[in-house]
Amino acid sequence: MHTPEAALPPSDIRTALAVTVFAVTSLSKTRNADSCKHVLRVQRYVQALGHQLQAHPRFSASLTDAFLAQLFQAVPLYDMGTIGIPDRILLKPSRLTQEEFEIMKTHTTLAVQALENAERVVGASHPFIQTVKELAHSHQEKWDGSGYPQGLSGEQIPVSARLMAVADVYDALTSDRVYKAGIAHEAAMGVIFQGRGSHFDPDMVDAFMDIQHEFAAIAQRHPDTEQDMHRKMDYLVHAIAETAEL
Repeated sequence: MHTPEAALPPSDIRTALAVTVFAVTSLSKTRNADSCKHVLRVQRYVQALGHQLQAHPRFSASLTDAFLAQLFQAVPLYDMGTIGIPDRILLKPSRLTQEEFEIMKTHTTLAVQALENAERVVGASHPFIQTVKELAHSHQEKWDGSGYPQGLSGEQIPVSARLMAVADVYDALTSDRVYKAGIAHEAAMGVIFQGRGSHFDPDMVDAFMDIQHEFAAIAQRHPDTEQDMHRKMDYLVHAIAETAEL
């Protein structure tokens, strides 16, 4: 008769959860233009920016050490909804049509719907899941209300998603994709600063400017490799070929 093993201690459960989240995220990243290194970078960008803002009076109450630790673990799942976007749209190297863009925008709501359905089935929730939902649903919102899916503005946008917006845009700007080269750190700094008060929370942009050297160092420590690019190119070629056969 099989004897059940003892339950994992909390520290091991946290480690197992972190590994599982990263594995699931890695699988989803095989389908889009980001590499697995993207996940490592944005985790650390969000962490660095969050720590920088802890002493700020607007954020000291919300950006506790416990919340930032939870946020670090949740970040890899922020783009989980892209799993539900067709390759012909997700991998399209040229500009999306308006119809395609409307479909692309649903990756934010698909993620929340999946998580809420899981909560109903299991009959339970957790603050970690709430943080994932905030990230997934609101990382495309903009400070001036011009983002999606809800058109939230200012502090209506969860603080987690506002941090994620800065990290995600910086990485998108500076990283090489199979169809474009990334721009230099200094140029990316300029784009982020131009978005101060329109795309991004102004205080978060100021904090980013104060620690921009940390962002550059993180990018250098976790660069995409040539193997990453080859893998992405292979997937893109196969996806385009399959789409052409439809």
